[in-house]
Amino acid sequence: MKEFDKEALRRALANAVEHEGHADAKSVVGKLIATQPELKSKAKRLVQIVEKVVREVNKLSLGEQQAKLHELGGMESPKRVERRGLPELPDIDKYSRVVTRFAPNPNGPLHIGHVRAAFLSYEYAHKYGGKFILRFEDTNPANAMLEMYDKIRGDLRWLGIDWDEEYVQSDRLEIYYKYVEDLLKAGSAYVCTCDVMKFRRLRDRSKPCPCRGLSANEQLKRWRAMLEG
Repeated sequence: MKEFDKEALRRALANAVEHEGHADAKSVVGKLIATQPELKSKAKRLVQIVEKVVREVNKLSLGEQQAKLHELGGMESPKRVERRGLPELPDIDKYSRVVTRFAPNPNGPLHIGHVRAAFLSYEYAHKYGGKFILRFEDTNPANAMLEMYDKIRGDLRWLGIDWDEEYVQSDRLEIYYKYVEDLLKAGSAYVCTCDVMKFRRLRDRSKPCPCRGLSANEQLKRWRAMLEG
């Protein structure tokens, strides 16, 4: 038997054994080309050979397929590559410093999803000698629970996670307001006073909100009136 025919048979048998006795010609062709890229130029002939081999293999019982595969030396299992530690961040060489942050909402205790995010951010900052920031996202006062700030800090320290800087968003509202005004002056943001249902209808029709077309001065007036209540 030609070496190629033997390899095609071996691949077809392995595919059949893997799929309860039924080999798939396309899958076998794909495996052969993946291991022998030079076969791609002979794809038409390759398909003909494999389809013939697969037809013969599929006539065998699963036991016969297993025995035949064993006779041909079986198939090597792909080697598992054990990787330890975090994978490298993409394009990391483009940045002079890595800064990560964990930003919980202090409306309840940390859960496993929070812990995963905190560890990833902390470990990546540590891996690259960067900075890890803890930022409490508490700009919705209705949800914040005062006791949760210290609870979250304590839980993170218990996990062995420490931070280089801490920010509480509600303490920084004036900073955010300044940037909002800058955006309004530049025409890059607008204040919408439309009824909710009207806005949704416009959005669903991909129509712009009429508030968007107002001048920067009018936007600033609306913004300041909103802040004054």
